[in-house]
Amino acid sequence: MPPEVFHCHPLVTPLIPILPRVPPKSELKRTMQNKYCQGGRMKFTKRKLIPVLVFILLSASILRLLKLTILTSSPSLPPAGSPLVRQQKCPSLSPICRNNIPPANENASILTEKENRFLLDLVSRRIPCKLLVFGLESQYLSLASLNAGGFTIFIEDNPEKISTMKATNKTSVYKVEYQTIAAEAYKLLKHARENPDCSPKFRLSKLSRCKLALTNLPREVYNTKWDVVVVDGPHGDTPDSPGRMAAIYTAGILARKGNVTDILVHDVDRMIEKWFSWEFLCEKNLVSSKGRFWNFRILGEPNATTFCTI
Repeated sequence: MPPEVFHCHPLVTPLIPILPRVPPKSELKRTMQNKYCQGGRMKFTKRKLIPVLVFILLSASILRLLKLTILTSSPSLPPAGSPLVRQQKCPSLSPICRNNIPPANENASILTEKENRFLLDLVSRRIPCKLLVFGLESQYLSLASLNAGGFTIFIEDNPEKISTMKATNKTSVYKVEYQTIAAEAYKLLKHARENPDCSPKFRLSKLSRCKLALTNLPREVYNTKWDVVVVDGPHGDTPDSPGRMAAIYTAGILARKGNVTDILVHDVDRMIEKWFSWEFLCEKNLVSSKGRFWNFRILGEPNATTFCTI
């Protein structure tokens, strides 16, 4: 049997003023016929769609704003067990894991053109200066040439990189062995907050009981009032790498012994660099940034008992 076809009747004024009451089923059928014939299907007008679109866009904007606020706000101690470094597998027998030395073709610390120009411009404004660099990357060799009137010291843990650098009267390279690993960044941060020996009032020495203190550097590093400190080492993007916790902490200690020290931390897009910079270099001292570089300007405070004031 073919489906029933609705017959459309013209809408005219009825000749009979009062029609007899239509049974419920017939009335429903007539309503459906009128909607079908008059194109009475539900329509989404622009007026109805605008509030919906506004609500969706507003919700997306709020979520994005919350995300940016969480990432850039001044942090408190992260919850226990929260990873401060990307977890990557590394074979325990690998010499790279065992010695915490990155592969020779590691490109994680290569500067972009804007970052390199930013660094050179800042150093050029301070020359001749006393320049300390954690990490011996090929791009940083130009800093030593730029600072020919001052003197430059590189701190590096990779023997292969050190062998490629020739020391001069104005440039020195010192090898350091880091006693930290990135996987323990959270424990080290908690230790520094709870241990009075990690406060800036204590000088770096071989007797220091702070686990973040670099106590095996040459005396020249501790006794110098540095103008510029660059932290782009050691290797720090795997759990088994040394991480830059001790380098950032040490830079914060050394800077407070001088007059005005610019500290530049690279790779601040990574969690460890970001957390430890906020902790020991302080948000109030952040004066500029470019790409993955943060520039902190720290005034000398030899008698300071805390790193950051609230």
